[in-house]
Amino acid sequence: MLRVILALACFIPAMASAADSARAELEAFSRNIQIISAHFEQSVIGAKGNRGEASSGTLALKAPRQFRWQTTTPYAQLIVADGSRVWIYDPDLEQVSVRGQGAEEAHSPLSVLTDLSRLDAEFTASESGEREGLRWLKLVSKAKEPEFAFAELGFEKNNLARMRFEDALGNTTEIRFSNWQRDPKLPADTFSFTPPEGVDVVGDPGADAEIFPIKD
Repeated sequence: MLRVILALACFIPAMASAADSARAELEAFSRNIQIISAHFEQSVIGAKGNRGEASSGTLALKAPRQFRWQTTTPYAQLIVADGSRVWIYDPDLEQVSVRGQGAEEAHSPLSVLTDLSRLDAEFTASESGEREGLRWLKLVSKAKEPEFAFAELGFEKNNLARMRFEDALGNTTEIRFSNWQRDPKLPADTFSFTPPEGVDVVGDPGADAEIFPIKD
């Protein structure tokens, strides 16, 4: 789930009249985006129909490849991609893991929201019809070893309402979005991360990363 995510007040108003396809709605939603933010609610359903614990929080995306995914319930976790590294901070564990922001992020469905050029470069896209009041676009990754079998983006009036994807084991993750904001006023450090003093840092932060040493 994490890699898929890595590899995503007021909703964004419709920027065109009713689109005639899910792809057209995606293009209308993503047109000229620099920064967007939203709230999310996420649930996972196992291949046998068992439902996992739901989570919720906020996300922010900045073109072309920075993002912040902050889970607030049922536990806190922060994921920040600053354009060169991905930081994952678990406050309860007092641990930060860090790695280079590699190719797997390019295959995340969230990447197409701020960079439409990735749609055909990284995915095979097809119309998936209408259901549950939404128009759906199906994405199949072109990666040799994709992290998910397929993903679907569900649109309503040029607004991204839901995202769902299924992994190779048949587990389905669904994310519901609300309160989209275009070019919101965010703190200057939204897309950067400095590990708090005293936490364990696992991985390779790189020579230019600002980290604090672990205290004995």
